Amino acid sequence: MSALTPTNLKLGIDPAPYTTQTVTVAGLRLSIKDFGSPGKPEMLCVHGGAANSHWFDFVATGFCNDFHVRAIDLRGHGDSQWDPAADPDYSYERYAADIHELTELLDIKDFVLVGHSMGGIVSSVYAGTYPGRANTFILVDSTLNLSPERIAGFNAVGSREGRHYATEAEFIAHYKVRPGGSTATPAVLSHIAQHSGRLFEDGRWRYKFDRKVYANRKRVEIFPHWNHITIPALLVKGDRSGRITPETIAEVTARSPRVSVTEISNSEHHVTLDNPIEFVQTISEFIHKNKSL
Repeated sequence: MSALTPTNLKLGIDPAPYTTQTVTVAGLRLSIKDFGSPGKPEMLCVHGGAANSHWFDFVATGFCNDFHVRAIDLRGHGDSQWDPAADPDYSYERYAADIHELTELLDIKDFVLVGHSMGGIVSSVYAGTYPGRANTFILVDSTLNLSPERIAGFNAVGSREGRHYATEAEFIAHYKVRPGGSTATPAVLSHIAQHSGRLFEDGRWRYKFDRKVYANRKRVEIFPHWNHITIPALLVKGDRSGRITPETIAEVTARSPRVSVTEISNSEHHVTLDNPIEFVQTISEFIHKNKSL
């Protein structure tokens, strides 16, 4: 893998062009953003809860010199289909199974797996349950030990009506990333806002994710999955975020033999938005180092 040049790094501050592909997995249509460079080693990116694949728009270009970069909209998120069942399955295990089936359908193998926030939890379950296809795991600012109180908070949020707006302009004007707090530029946040809402059948604009994603959230022990993750893994922490705690680092590194830890400066939870240039630089150096070993 070639070293990342300053010119390439500059590209990380602009949203990357992409094409959209739809794949049916477990009866649901899932949307995938393809940022290009087919034929190069694969990278698959997994977003967080209530987010979507556009969280990787500002880092994708920086990786495309070395990787074929794709990002999935998880079921119930973004442009992917919602689970229509009365009791929809938005479990971490189902998300992980979706990723497994997706990688088989699209023949994505020997790939770098990047998971942010809830996507990092889902990716932990995937990497521990379905070994053999991912060759590197980048976990980005995920809380791996969700307390019962935190889960109850998710359930409460998901069980009530969310905010809605009369127009797209009003939605964008009031948009905030969830959880709140970000050092991203106004242009970056505006771009995310433009891709985070849609018009519903009642004529109102809302966030384009199924609130049952939160209403149905259940607590799962994630650390045991790390007993089965033997590929090189990097825990990426926003320097202003407290989600990856010293206790989490100790627990993960005790279970998995090839884990490293890094911080991205001037970043809160939404690391790929807050400091995309340093994110691309840091992850590229980690992957290059481990490919050389």
